[in-house]
Amino acid sequence: MLEKQIEAAVVDYAKTKGFLAYKFTSPNRAAVPDRMMVLPSGHIFFIEFKRGGQKPTPAQEREHVRLRQQNVQVYVVDDIQQGKDIIDSMCAGLCL
Repeated sequence: MLEKQIEAAVVDYAKTKGFLAYKFTSPNRAAVPDRMMVLPSGHIFFIEFKRGGQKPTPAQEREHVRLRQQNVQVYVVDDIQQGKDIIDSMCAGLCL
């Protein structure tokens, strides 16, 4: 399945739970994750979407490490169900 199909399905699901799902780009920083997800509780995390079986590039991995060093959660998702499971686990009773 294509990355954009996985991303669209997971984002649509997240929105049903009350998430804001911003397409994330940074003009001065390459390789940032694809989406910034904001829960109704205000908690924020990032998702990097990949085509099934693909892995992040070395530059993306470095950026994920930088974010995680700042205690930011970053997930790499290459499957719709995996993405839905992450959304559900992040909700923990705090979502719609």
